[in-house]
Amino acid sequence: MRHDIMDFEATCKKIRSLDSKIRFAGMVNNQGRLVAGGMKEDKTPLEDKKDDEMLFMELVLRTKMRKEFDKQLGAVKFAMSYRDKAVVMSFPVNEHVLLVSAEKEIDFAKIPFKILKILKI
Repeated sequence: MRHDIMDFEATCKKIRSLDSKIRFAGMVNNQGRLVAGGMKEDKTPLEDKKDDEMLFMELVLRTKMRKEFDKQLGAVKFAMSYRDKAVVMSFPVNEHVLLVSAEKEIDFAKIPFKILKILKI
């Protein structure tokens, strides 16, 4: 299934509006480039642009590596990291990856499943 960049922009905007604690929602292509979405206007990034590029490339690599166990465990719907400064979630979307970061206080038991509903995964 092919996704249009405008659809990705609308999806990222909808996800950013789910909760005030969501800081970033962006769609990353299979080459590690941000193709849609980004940081909420009222939020300051925790990392610089160079770090973002590295983060996106690493994200795509990790997502591809997780597919190795799809046959045994089923496909990954999302992955989440609880860090000292943020909660980071990733959602495979065909050949793209949706990256969402949020403040630590977010309800991470509910938000990923709301995002899955938006993505219709």
